[in-house]
Amino acid sequence: MTSQQSKNQRLIIGIFALSIIPFSIAWFLAKNPELLTPSATNHGQLIAPIITTERADFQGFDTFSQDNLKELDAHWLIVNVIPKADCGETCLDAIYKSRQLRLMLNKELVRTRRAVLVLDANVSQESVATWWKDDGDLLRLKPNAAVIEKLNVLYNGQIPEGALLLVDPLGNFMMRYAPNFNPYDVKSDLMHLLKISQIG
Repeated sequence: MTSQQSKNQRLIIGIFALSIIPFSIAWFLAKNPELLTPSATNHGQLIAPIITTERADFQGFDTFSQDNLKELDAHWLIVNVIPKADCGETCLDAIYKSRQLRLMLNKELVRTRRAVLVLDANVSQESVATWWKDDGDLLRLKPNAAVIEKLNVLYNGQIPEGALLLVDPLGNFMMRYAPNFNPYDVKSDLMHLLKISQIG
């Protein structure tokens, strides 16, 4: 093989490699999209498929909540779930952290609201009124049976006390967090959602 033929062969191999390598990289990244934006990793778990709800799916437990159900529209919701008839230490801690989380949002605070979902049908209005009585902006809500069933499916029938959910302004449950959630991690996710959101 002459020197010229050897150069031509290397050139052809080089051109072939240049055309194959980008496609190989693109294929690999398509299969592993998390590698594209490692800094934007969610701290919570995306709910897929999302749980859809409407305002009519919720009732207010107290007068304040009944009068402010309209706040569910056009706001991102930070939602604590209370699956039992009582709100224990884990539950109370989660609600306190969600309050701190909302305050950390600074100017974005007005785009959010806080709520608790009381799932136990035996909880009385009087009991709920005594919980967090000094928490003036907290909506106390009772979801209907369809929403409770969707949450039971999401958590395989074991809804943990102190769980946190993020709900978009259209009523879609988007992300969930374990009871021991870090409010700074939730803030990071929520700020990202608020930044890209065209609603709420």
